[in-house]
Amino acid sequence: MKICFIVNPFAGAGGRLGWKGTDWPLPLKLKNKDPRSLPAYQRARRFLEKLLALKAEPVNLIVAPCFMGQTILIDVERVLGTSVKPTILDCPTCKWPTTPDDTRACLRKCLDIGADLVVFLGGDGTARLVYDVIDEKIPVLGVPGGVKVYSGVFAESPEAAAEIVKEFIGGRVIFEERPVLDIDEEMFRKNQLQVKTYGYLIVPVYGDTVVSGKTVYVSSVQSEIAEIAEYFKDEIYRDCTLYIMGPGSTTARIASVLGMEKTLLGVDVIHNKRIIAKDVNEEELIEILQRYKSHRKMIIVSPIGGQGFVFGRGNQQISPRIIREVGKENILVVSAPSKLKHLKKLRVDTGDPELDQELRGYIRVLVGYGKYKIMKLD
Repeated sequence: MKICFIVNPFAGAGGRLGWKGTDWPLPLKLKNKDPRSLPAYQRARRFLEKLLALKAEPVNLIVAPCFMGQTILIDVERVLGTSVKPTILDCPTCKWPTTPDDTRACLRKCLDIGADLVVFLGGDGTARLVYDVIDEKIPVLGVPGGVKVYSGVFAESPEAAAEIVKEFIGGRVIFEERPVLDIDEEMFRKNQLQVKTYGYLIVPVYGDTVVSGKTVYVSSVQSEIAEIAEYFKDEIYRDCTLYIMGPGSTTARIASVLGMEKTLLGVDVIHNKRIIAKDVNEEELIEILQRYKSHRKMIIVSPIGGQGFVFGRGNQQISPRIIREVGKENILVVSAPSKLKHLKKLRVDTGDPELDQELRGYIRVLVGYGKYKIMKLD
């Protein structure tokens, strides 16, 4: 059985910088980065370490060259003391930085050699490249690594992706058509979030470890969001408290009720009924936390519709360092009940497995005026 693994080395690199994606062309500051310092490298390592630990055999692992797969596997082998002897795809030369054309070339090679499954690490931009080349010719599975991970083709974590590959090899998965989604960039420039369907891919599914595509909720839930915002204003809001407000229409409505206009897709910071910073990145958040060190702090976030991610999808600016400094007890999750209706659980994928484990358990979600729902956070 032939399993192709391809990494977009720049996937997710813009998350903590406050960007809404890391699509080409890349700024110079990323092109000059050490590949091992980028988030995609760490996530690819987590996938490969888990896959090798599962001893998913018999399998012919086929990886893209250099930091698109090969170098990461070599690093993992060195740590684990194993020897996989993978096949290296005969696609682009080892150059840096890689480009979308390199990804396309590797995907075409996967088709040429008759791969049974293509596993790729990236976000929605990478998923669109996969759709362009692979379409529905063979199954594919996404390892979540991007800033935008709205498509329904991704496992919930790198470790979950490895588990799915093992079950695929054992013939214990089902196959589903899953959507490739991405932000409508024209509407995004107008500060409006509209998610567009570009096509479908065949995805191996095992249990609930492959996440559904993002769902956008519209006017039908506006009254629910209004109740949440009013309760926040009346009973939760306090002066001399720093509020880190995640993206989304619910947090934007809370800010509006307090008399402020929040960015819809960014992370903003509120203090004393004033937005003191808009669309911040991780570095700016760290500086603000230091400046307001003696003040109470809260993080307000809303889960992604259809997926249930509280952290790690579209709000990577609120990094593990930020979450630890504010404290688990000072996180407030807000959501319209309609958004939770079909979710069995909420999810976290901060990029720090230890923090993810600390956050897991049960959490209260504010769903109306003084109304809370207990949800499992996993």
